[in-house]
Amino acid sequence: MNIIRTKAVELSVIPAIAYKQKLASGGAGIKIMLTSGQTAVRTIDKRSSDMVAYGKIDEELFPYEAFDEAFELTSSLPYSSRGNIKVVEIEEVQECDVTEEAPAEQIDMTLSPEYEAIVERYCDEKGGLNYTLMNKDFIQFASRSKTVSSMIGQGAGQEDILLFIVKSRAAEISRQKESLDDASVWLLIESLDEMNPRSAYKELKAHINRMLSRGKMR
Repeated sequence: MNIIRTKAVELSVIPAIAYKQKLASGGAGIKIMLTSGQTAVRTIDKRSSDMVAYGKIDEELFPYEAFDEAFELTSSLPYSSRGNIKVVEIEEVQECDVTEEAPAEQIDMTLSPEYEAIVERYCDEKGGLNYTLMNKDFIQFASRSKTVSSMIGQGAGQEDILLFIVKSRAAEISRQKESLDDASVWLLIESLDEMNPRSAYKELKAHINRMLSRGKMR
């Protein structure tokens, strides 16, 4: 059984590993896994970037500082469809198979050529997504696009323009002859945005808003 998650990172605050994953209830969560096999999850509030307990958590075993570290280490790592993790207890040389919670029925955009192409294009040498580079590329496209200018003139909103930009760039970068439908593009946007709760498109959205403001002044 595969789940949509980042690669696992090793923590220094406690002897454990952690990763970010899509949750069955929706949204993203930080999961910490001890070598004993015990786990704890905190969800990520998109508005505040705070982490909220997802179920009961033993704070002696899973201090908040450990989640802080896990959050920072996984903040820019891309999702992929990954299998279960085996945690090795070094002292006893034992392996524990941990059953993961797979997301509810949904399209896994991490398997799409568009997602893979975007991750490959904008990842840095450490394997994290370079949001600055991605935003710069999308902003340059928006600035020279006649369609974006036309949409602004016709009174389109920020979300519609964001959708068009990501759809167009995803098709071009992945060299797909046909663009994704709107629903799939929003899933793609969400999958990229969940890696960075501060918003993966902050600079792009600000640029779109400036373009909209200039359009209203004409």
